[in-house]
Amino acid sequence: MTTTPERTAHDPADTGKAPAFPFESDPGLPLDVPAEFTRLREQCPVQRVALPYGGEGHLVSRYADVKQVLSDRRLSRAATVGLDVPRTVREVTAPGHLLAMDPPEHTRLRRLVASAFTERAVQRWRPRVQEIVDGLIAGLRAQAADGGPVDLVAHFSMPLPMTVICELLGVPPKDRHYFRRVAEVAFSNGSASSEEMQKVGEEFGTYLFGHIGRLRDNPGDDLMSQMIAARDEDEDRLTEAELISLAGTILLAGYETTAAELSNFVYTLLTQDRWTWLAAHPEHLDSAVEELLRYIALGGGDVLPRLTTEDVEIGGTLLAAGESVIAAMISANRDADIFDNPDELDLERAHNPHLAFGHGPHHCTGAQLARLELRLALSSLLKAFPDLRLATTATDVPWREGSLVRGPVELLLHW
Repeated sequence: MTTTPERTAHDPADTGKAPAFPFESDPGLPLDVPAEFTRLREQCPVQRVALPYGGEGHLVSRYADVKQVLSDRRLSRAATVGLDVPRTVREVTAPGHLLAMDPPEHTRLRRLVASAFTERAVQRWRPRVQEIVDGLIAGLRAQAADGGPVDLVAHFSMPLPMTVICELLGVPPKDRHYFRRVAEVAFSNGSASSEEMQKVGEEFGTYLFGHIGRLRDNPGDDLMSQMIAARDEDEDRLTEAELISLAGTILLAGYETTAAELSNFVYTLLTQDRWTWLAAHPEHLDSAVEELLRYIALGGGDVLPRLTTEDVEIGGTLLAAGESVIAAMISANRDADIFDNPDELDLERAHNPHLAFGHGPHHCTGAQLARLELRLALSSLLKAFPDLRLATTATDVPWREGSLVRGPVELLLHW
């Protein structure tokens, strides 16, 4: 027996002007979730929206519906390639990119690296990550020796994930500074021109091609060398172009988001007067990390649209084949049907099935590595600097502009 959807994508009730998306956040709350999502979850969980590029699409805001969009095979990432689909970013994902694939092609590539990012495999990195963290904290103390404030972004948040991911991929220390600019361009949202993005992308591809060649001649005990061996042993498993794309995806995604979140965690705990409490209650560190991942809106919404490949019902709304759909994970993480008091930062929250790392086939491969870095970094900072405080007012902290991820440009601290 079938039921009739409550509404359809072409219902007369939807004939009004579609609101523009992404929504603007309160300037005084740079990491908060736009209030508009609350209304949508309650009144219109599948909302037609006007997107910056390609026309209108549909924004999905409730937790259960977002999970459906992220896992339903009838909503395709691969189908968006090469089309002027409604979207929030100027540049669409290139063919052959992991994020532009659906199973089984996506599954084939993901399996090549998945074993390196299991919780058990990642735990083998714990001693080395802790060593890097300890070295950076010693550097913070040295920076503060003259009594001045220290910038956490430049001297801790950025170098930690950069060092970890570059070591994982066998990138020598002399080359690591180069990826800062590459990441800025790759995660830009309109601040970099199409020409600049193309130029940097080509230069990055050339670098990776050379890096792969060097490791092919002199392999090491790193993930990149393992990927090269898999490619050379069986060319049907991985093409050279896919190898380069996969390496670039891991390198950039493993750096930029973790770097931003480290600073966001510290800023949020300090501005909500929770730093001292957490320093005194280290037994709640793990739940605090998960809660911060849920609570902080790292981006303005999922920027990767999916196309319906057939008629699909989502949240009582029937979408026709060929519709563009955006799943707002930051909205799902504030759904009161799933989370008690969702707009409160509860560092002791026990039930926390957040979607900060996504869901379904495109669930973040490096989630366990990110968790390890965030936990060790936050734990060590709390122990080293239990009286940490901002050296400026919260409103004077400068924030990234024109980026797909939110985070402070500079975070000056005293202790």
